[in-house]
Amino acid sequence: MKRPTIADVARRAGVSKGAVSYALNGQPGVSETTRQRILAIADEIGFSPSSAARALSGATAEAVGLALCRPARILGIEPFFMELISGVEAELSARSYALTLQVVADQDAEIAVYRRWWGERRVDGVLVCDLRTDDRRIPALEQLQLPAVVIGGPGGTGDLASVWSDDAAALTEAVQYLVALGHRRIARVGGLPDLRHTEIRTEAFAAVCRRLDLLDAVTVWSDYTGEEGGRATRRLLSAAQRPTAVIYDNDVMAIAGLSVAQEMGLTVPGDLSIVAWDDSPLCRLVHPPLTALGRDIPAYGAHAARQLLAVIAGQPATRVQDETPHLTPRGSTAPPRSR
Repeated sequence: MKRPTIADVARRAGVSKGAVSYALNGQPGVSETTRQRILAIADEIGFSPSSAARALSGATAEAVGLALCRPARILGIEPFFMELISGVEAELSARSYALTLQVVADQDAEIAVYRRWWGERRVDGVLVCDLRTDDRRIPALEQLQLPAVVIGGPGGTGDLASVWSDDAAALTEAVQYLVALGHRRIARVGGLPDLRHTEIRTEAFAAVCRRLDLLDAVTVWSDYTGEEGGRATRRLLSAAQRPTAVIYDNDVMAIAGLSVAQEMGLTVPGDLSIVAWDDSPLCRLVHPPLTALGRDIPAYGAHAARQLLAVIAGQPATRVQDETPHLTPRGSTAPPRSR
């Protein structure tokens, strides 16, 4: 878990440590071409001159980082991240560790944050959320040798530690439950399609629908917001053969879908059954209360934090399967009126 040092910069640039110091501090003694090459190498490996004092003392930051590539306005209304962060905070505070949280615009910005945090000794490790297909953050973190735990999987996490739950099994359980009620036209409003967990759920939904011969099953994409979830629902319910049941990839979209169905004169669950992912208090506050796939999300966050602290302490990276989300039936699901 070696952090970058001035010696690393000097070795890669083929110059002395003194030359690196001159370049980083804007002092004379090196050519402009050499200065720019040294600055580029320092940026690439995440070394910052402001980290020198802490590097010499061998001090740790006693903080872990979490960079989220989500609009701040969405984070404020999405219960999943609030519950996840509460679990992380509870575990870290018990160990006298702090959580450094930053919202970023894209993966390039997130990777730049990791380099800065690591080079400046701001964090001892990071938690990585929203694993994507062919995720560029994974090789970047491996190159930095920054201790990290990916919250997601299985697969796609490289040599990094991870904690994940079986979304495929949970999605399959939800579809089988709706079929047992008599539903044959089932739709799904998915999240962002390039997220790894969305891909896993999509593949599981297609597989179970093929196995159960549900020819009209369809997935449409959204972005987890109520606005887009509502628009997707309106399109589905305006079709000639509208679904009799819809599974949503989060609770916010499911609540928006409930509102749209009622706005269109449909009753829930008489005309439409609704299943939400990530059971939260919101699911129990609406009428009818929503059937939901849920798990202990604060415990999930605490588990990830414990795993990261173990990696920071030098223990081997492991991939750990957490609790599988389970289905809790409520008033939003029932047999369809016409089977």
